[in-house]
Amino acid sequence: MAASLAYIGLGANLGDARAALASAVAALARLPDSELLRCSSVWRSAPIDSSGPDYLNAVAELRTALAPIDLLRRLQAIELAHGRERPYRNAPRTLDLDLLLHGGHVMASPELTLPHPRAHERAFVLAPLAELAPDLLLPGRGRVADLLAAAADQRVERLAA
Repeated sequence: MAASLAYIGLGANLGDARAALASAVAALARLPDSELLRCSSVWRSAPIDSSGPDYLNAVAELRTALAPIDLLRRLQAIELAHGRERPYRNAPRTLDLDLLLHGGHVMASPELTLPHPRAHERAFVLAPLAELAPDLLLPGRGRVADLLAAAADQRVERLAA
């Protein structure tokens, strides 16, 4: 498989969330057949459809030769290594890694939907993604910067490094 650009959403709101994000970025940099190109700033957002403390979020950009499902499984392994539990939908979490985009792949399977089905409506995804690639197109949804403008009513705050 030829290398594709993939964007990974990172989030955490339990424990030392900033340390969890940093550790996850280091784990992404060690993925086989992949190169971590860059990572956004850390952003804070309120939980959506959930409770608990505010989330810290970021987006990482990878160049990877891993197939989408293989990359997803490796992201899930990183989550598990960070103590991720899934007691119920949208539960607070130690680490959440979402495969947002993988090249131009558009797919819907029981295990993976690309692009991520809610990325286009979540400011906590769009703000860090726009920091990296404001003109990136989410297939079937539009340009990241335009989608972020449409989510302006959601509180998201860029944190100092």
